[in-house]
Amino acid sequence: MERKEDTARRITRRKYEEKHKERRKEINGSFGTMMPRALCDEINEFLRVNNITKVKLIVEGYEALKQKMNGATQEK
Repeated sequence: MERKEDTARRITRRKYEEKHKERRKEINGSFGTMMPRALCDEINEFLRVNNITKVKLIVEGYEALKQKMNGATQEK
């Protein structure tokens, strides 16, 4: 794949990204994971139809599981 022609804007963006790369890594995380294509497509379609972001799915799913786990722990 050929790199696109350098423009002043692209050069500026590259310099900015390189300068702030470490700070972004400190602040943000990423879930790089693999799953079966059919399941991935199904989830993406659900999110698209319901206008939900992947971040919102992760956060709300995490909160729901956390509450479920706390409830299960308290019942013991």
